[in-house]
Amino acid sequence: MDDNEFISDYLERYRQSLIDTDVSGELIRMKEMLLEVKERGNKVIVSGNGGSAAIAGHIAVDFTKQAGIRTVNFNEPNLITCFANDYGYEKWVSKAIEFYGDKGDIAILISTSGSSLNMLNAAKTAKELNMQVVTFTGFDEENPLKQSGSLNIWVNSRAYNVVENTHQIWLLLVCDLIIGKAEYSA
Repeated sequence: MDDNEFISDYLERYRQSLIDTDVSGELIRMKEMLLEVKERGNKVIVSGNGGSAAIAGHIAVDFTKQAGIRTVNFNEPNLITCFANDYGYEKWVSKAIEFYGDKGDIAILISTSGSSLNMLNAAKTAKELNMQVVTFTGFDEENPLKQSGSLNIWVNSRAYNVVENTHQIWLLLVCDLIIGKAEYSA
């Protein structure tokens, strides 16, 4: 495959995930859930690994600053390494939710594969604490994280970058949906 064919194929993957897949209902439901959590005075906790952690950090700031919905994430290296050391990497997010989460909060868990043990354990803990769980996943449609959320938003792709970037676009779309416009000053 030459470079032009590669680019054409790559962009076709984005067209399929962003244009051909209708997740409007799920994104509108997520908007409603976030506005309900704001009205109750609760917060949103968002978490992911790797590129998904970067997305979690970005959306936490935008939900808080732009949409007025108090949102936190766990990207602090001291927190990650301390909790991973004390509880194991597969449980550090669930322990963070246990320490920082409150009944009525929403946990947004982002996992490209939907099979990251730390996200699966986090979903279980969040549900035990009576938190709603919103999942963003890709790869296998029957992935375990997608099976554990109150609302599950899935990208039909096995390409990491396509899944992660689609997650980011959809999350930022929800932020703009709450604000009610796509163009505004920072």
